[in-house]
Formats: sequence, C-alpha cells, structure tokens
Amino acid sequence: MIPILIRVDDLTHPATVALVNSHLQDMHAQTPPESVHALGIDALQDPDITVWSAWIDAEAVGVAALRRMDAVAGEVKSMRVADSHRGSGIGRALLEHIMVEARHAGCTHLYLETGSGSDFVPARSLYRSAGFVECEPFGHYLPDPLSTFMVCAL
Repeated sequence: MIPILIRVDDLTHPATVALVNSHLQDMHAQTPPESVHALGIDALQDPDITVWSAWIDAEAVGVAALRRMDAVAGEVKSMRVADSHRGSGIGRALLEHIMVEARHAGCTHLYLETGSGSDFVPARSLYRSAGFVECEPFGHYLPDPLSTFMVCAL
C-alpha cells in the first residue's frame, strides 16, 4: 500500500474543502435534505470536532472527523474518500485512526450514522468489518428509514 499521511486538518486547504463539499453534494444528490446529516465546513469547525485528512504525497485523498458527544462517547462524521481512491484502503486507514484517537481521548464507544440505501453498502461493510453493529438512533437523531445507526465498543 502507498504510504498515507493522516493529519489534523483545520479545513483551510482548498483540497480538503473540496472533499468536504463533494461529500455534501453527493449526500444531497442521493438523499432528501431532511435525511442528510453530513456536516459542512462551518459545522466541522466546532470545538467538539476534530477533523483529519489523509494525504498521498501532495494529494488530499480523504477526510473524516470525530465529534465528542460526552466524556466517553464520540461520533464519526463526514467520512469521505476521493472518488479516484475508493477501495484503496484509505477509508479503513481513516476509520482506524479515529478509533485509536478516540480510545486515547477516553472514549469507550463510537457511534455513527450512515445511509441505509444501496449506495451506502460499501460504507456499512467497512464499518461492520471494524466492529460496528447497528443500534437505535442516538443523540439528537430521530428514527429515519434512510439512516443506519451504528455503534462500536472500543
């Protein structure tokens, strides 16, 4: 595998801004607005959220975030891998990085929300392979047939 550099990102680099914006565009193209829970640049700059970007050489190839819900729980947010790098292990590397960082920060559980449609099968498969299981809606989420809610004990 090609070496991937994962670093904390302040979302000021045009390449990471483009990844986040691409993620939002895709979510809005696939899902009705009331069921889109992806965060934009402003929301991702909340102090309770840490964003990481993945780089290969000078190319931003992925982005993901961890939102602290409370002292022992976090939520994976805004996972996106550049279209040209899907299936190359970057999503797994970002997810594993977030899981390690969450453990180091004292989290005992990670949650996430993803889509329930066929377009989201690869994402759900990745999360399941990392130990996530389906759960009830958490936090501010309400039941939604277009959402799949998952949790992983760390």
